[in-house]
Amino acid sequence: MANREALRELQSRLASRLQAARTEGVRLSWLAIETGGRKYLLPLHQSGEIFSWEGAQGVPYTQAWFLGVSNLRGGLFGVVDLARYIAASLAAESVPALEQTQADSYLIALNAALEVNCALLADRLEGLRSVDSFASAALPLAGGPAYFGNVYTDANGEHWQEINLESLSQQPSFLSISA
Repeated sequence: MANREALRELQSRLASRLQAARTEGVRLSWLAIETGGRKYLLPLHQSGEIFSWEGAQGVPYTQAWFLGVSNLRGGLFGVVDLARYIAASLAAESVPALEQTQADSYLIALNAALEVNCALLADRLEGLRSVDSFASAALPLAGGPAYFGNVYTDANGEHWQEINLESLSQQPSFLSISA
């Protein structure tokens, strides 16, 4: 119950900030999230609705990063553990077990315009960010996945990896969930 109230409050604050940005002419560019101990920026125009994590119905014989399917507002969405998918893309170290982080996690649906019924699992929402929120930007990592955008650094020295959700949703590995 407390999670639902907190999510409603967060959604209300985000909606208020978006409305304020429209009226003040400020352009907000990203939804900032943290997952797997790393910080990511998801383009707002490619992101959809935010849901609290309430589990997913597992699907047999799928990749470890595909958590199953979930009914989100009457629509059936595939649920992807974003941290595990990125780790698999980079052949990187493993991420913390889902059981350790699921209680306060969120699902971010991809924008319907991308035509992929998918939601990404994120450990934490960090709010909205604009270009002005960062001290510097660097080009995508050489040899990184095609869906990686620029890397931004904030005033605290934290690095934020931009993820192009449209490019992510078109990756053959993302679309092929079978193990």
